[in-house]
Amino acid sequence: MTTTDQQASIDTEAFQVTRTLIVHAPPSRVWAALTRDDLIARWFGQEAHLPDLRVGGEGTFGFDGYGHFAVRIEEYDEPTAFAFTWTNQAGAELRPDSSTLVRFTLTPEGESTVLAVVESGFERLGDRAESAMTDNRSGWTEELDELVAFVEGPGFPAGDAPVESVARSADGPAA
Repeated sequence: MTTTDQQASIDTEAFQVTRTLIVHAPPSRVWAALTRDDLIARWFGQEAHLPDLRVGGEGTFGFDGYGHFAVRIEEYDEPTAFAFTWTNQAGAELRPDSSTLVRFTLTPEGESTVLAVVESGFERLGDRAESAMTDNRSGWTEELDELVAFVEGPGFPAGDAPVESVARSADGPAA
């Protein structure tokens, strides 16, 4: 059962937004959707630019009507954990007082994947913390529902060989 009926939740004491769900697809497919520019843009915003898939690599995510948000990869452990820091305000620089950490963990469960997301660091946003958690709770509910529909659906690229293509793109420019 896909748990897209459950919303992301807010932990006000830990200043975190979390959501865990089951995706009826193998971890390699979910991993590709989380890390490949062309696939990220199919479920998370409308534009993704992650040219350097390694810890420390930087890029942007673009959302129509909201702008572009700076991103830096903090963890890249294919295919089990992917984390990035991103700005809380469009156009802002990546600084501790303007960014949060998003961490995805992927756990195989039969032919499916348990996907968990934890976004933390909202306490560093000062008086914006509460509204940012509320906004991102709604965002992770909607965006992860879109991820599940995309990864489980017929629109996902055929071949299911995304892990190899991601590994190649981390070594240099795409052909």
